[in-house]
Amino acid sequence: MSVGLTKSQQQPESAARILLIGYGNPARQDDGLGPALAEQLTALSMEGVDIDTDYQLSVEHAWDISRYDTVIFVDASLEGEQPFSFKPLTAGQASSFSSHSVSPQAVLRLAQELFQAQPQAYLLAIRGYQFGEIEEGLSANAADNLKAAQAFICQWLTSS
Repeated sequence: MSVGLTKSQQQPESAARILLIGYGNPARQDDGLGPALAEQLTALSMEGVDIDTDYQLSVEHAWDISRYDTVIFVDASLEGEQPFSFKPLTAGQASSFSSHSVSPQAVLRLAQELFQAQPQAYLLAIRGYQFGEIEEGLSANAADNLKAAQAFICQWLTSS
């Protein structure tokens, strides 16, 4: 599942622009927390905020984030803080690239090296509990954490 950005959704160069990328696999229970939050925020049509969803981060996301002032990566967390954590990120060196594992820090490093872009970056990690089965739908606890994360990020985005 991927939500592309149309020309009309892109902000003018002078505007402070925010990209939120919700990633994870909705068919793996709570791993779908990132896309679930992205879907909820898309429905709100927040001005100055573009939303993207994907199953995983890829090297192509470096180009996407290079066009924004701020990027927020949203993912599920198996052992993170409850109900969520929100932390700044910096560009980091990836030990390797594969089609299944590109970290937000590696995407930031690529944006920096390839496009001379250094957006402010954050990771919103929403605590999940059930990841093992091939099954759509969030666990009850993860759904509660999603509500808390949505309330937080909506307030953060409107105050930024």
